[in-house]
Amino acid sequence: MISVVIPLYNKERQIAATLRSVLGQTFRDFEIVIVNDGSTDGSATEAKKLEDPRIRLLEQENAGVSAARNRGAAEAKGEFIAFLDADDAWRPDHLQTLYGLSRKYPQCGVFACRYELVDSNGTHTPAVIRKLPFAGEDGVLTNYFNAAYCSSPPLWTSAVMVRKEALRTVGGFPVGISHGEDLLTWAKLAAGYDIAYCKKSTAYYILRPGYGKKSIPVNIPPGNQVGDALEGMYRQRPSHGLSRYIGFWYKMRANLFLRGGGNRQAFFCIRKSIAYNPGEIKNYVYLALLLFPRKLRISIFKHLQSQ
Repeated sequence: MISVVIPLYNKERQIAATLRSVLGQTFRDFEIVIVNDGSTDGSATEAKKLEDPRIRLLEQENAGVSAARNRGAAEAKGEFIAFLDADDAWRPDHLQTLYGLSRKYPQCGVFACRYELVDSNGTHTPAVIRKLPFAGEDGVLTNYFNAAYCSSPPLWTSAVMVRKEALRTVGGFPVGISHGEDLLTWAKLAAGYDIAYCKKSTAYYILRPGYGKKSIPVNIPPGNQVGDALEGMYRQRPSHGLSRYIGFWYKMRANLFLRGGGNRQAFFCIRKSIAYNPGEIKNYVYLALLLFPRKLRISIFKHLQSQ
């Protein structure tokens, strides 16, 4: 059986559609574990309207998405756990595809599919995944960090299934980190387990209005917990792929701060990125952009994204 874990927080307008995408799966041996993480709107009420014996709704005080996912995983009855955020959706063959990967590649601890980004206009954009080490429709992703360095995230939460034991071994999702907690979890799993991957897009990442590289970032995640944890992984098991990936992580952070106006934080991230991946040309472009006024920087980023 596959346990579908859905963390729920203030998604009363989206949760019904998300649940219907699960109930419409061609693979039928699943349960749905919804963890209502202290929602202050009608999310739980909307979830209860879909009556199905496979749905369990758990309640907890607000503790964050990591705590909600960990609670759902702990309560899961299945050997496999498929994660789905409360505002995303699946194609009808999603679980069947993941289950097929688990049968074809039983040595793996993680199973994932490609996904599509859906903007507020309904436009679908397939995630760009480069450097896959196999030629067919599916295979084992043996170079996760090299692929993640130059792609959209190969592992995205709503398109991933893990063995429950594997998730327990890496300590689940880190509590107290509000942004990047999933990225850190996938990095830990990739360092310890083989990943079976399918090139077919079976999940939909529903973007919020105004979200994108052309928009001005808001709520830039504070602190550096994810970066510190990734650097700790590197000190324990150094590798060229992980080093480039850490550089990529800091480069992404620098991009956010450059557009959001955090010059000091941007400079810190650029220095870190150069230390781990000195051959990345964009780092030096970002250094130059620090000299530009913020409005001009944003204009430059918008222009570059439109090319």
